[in-house]
Amino acid sequence: MRKIGYVIGLLVVFALALNCGGDKKTDGDLSQREINIVATTGMITDLVENVGGERVSVIGLMGPGVDPHLYKASEGDVSRMANADIIFYNGLHLEGAMAELFEEMQSRKRTVAVTDAIDEVNLLSPSEYEGSHDPHVWFDVSMWMQTISLVRDVFIEVDPEHEETYTSNAEKYQNQLQELHEYVKSRADEVPEQQRVLITAHDAFNYFGRAYGFEVKGLQGISTASEAGTADVRELADFIAKRKIPAVFVESSVPKRNIEAVQAAVKSRGFAVRIGGELFSDAMGSPGTPEGNYIGMVKHNIDTIVGALTQ
Repeated sequence: MRKIGYVIGLLVVFALALNCGGDKKTDGDLSQREINIVATTGMITDLVENVGGERVSVIGLMGPGVDPHLYKASEGDVSRMANADIIFYNGLHLEGAMAELFEEMQSRKRTVAVTDAIDEVNLLSPSEYEGSHDPHVWFDVSMWMQTISLVRDVFIEVDPEHEETYTSNAEKYQNQLQELHEYVKSRADEVPEQQRVLITAHDAFNYFGRAYGFEVKGLQGISTASEAGTADVRELADFIAKRKIPAVFVESSVPKRNIEAVQAAVKSRGFAVRIGGELFSDAMGSPGTPEGNYIGMVKHNIDTIVGALTQ
């Protein structure tokens, strides 16, 4: 009931913003001005900025350290969405309760789930995730590359006069991500196969594991909305001690206390596991830092993982 009330409340704010003129900016010839975009996660903000280039003005709702699974839009966020020409979001229930808000907005606002670009047969469907797909597709760079063409086509549809610009930007970014994909593969190959075990705060890296040959275990489930219990800590600690896993990892958008609890439980079993570093999972780093864009974030993650598992 709280979730329903939350969505209804935001829809009321959205309708009021439109009725008060919040939708005026979305009218007219988009070729004559910047396209106003709202994006949810940092990865999507970066994607849209790379494809849109100077033709777009992008507001990202979820900054560094923000967990999209638990994020709740404010009235200010809803007003920003009302003033946008296009809203880009991840989809696959990554944004939690906001997914229903986006669905309800579709009749009044152009909303685009970037994961619609990915063939459903390539999506992971963990049994514990309530019959839904794992939304963390950006950890397989080759899958995230598929979203580029969708964003490009949306821009060309609303602004055909600048088709050449969007096509050129998309091709450039596609090449950059192809290089990134090859970089991650080459770095992963530096870790002996038996040592390729990635243990994190929540189960966000399964696409990464499938693409680059790592066994992946997370303390919490696919969504951080699911709490880790004592049995989860005990089971993961047993696994680490038995396999003598050298390092586990915290995440920038998830409190590290749970991983520290695992570390303590492993120590009580006579084995010392270290925290190998902080990974960026559901959020990127701060703007202006190397990890503040998608390419830098992915490079940071693989470099941190390889460094910790090969010491």
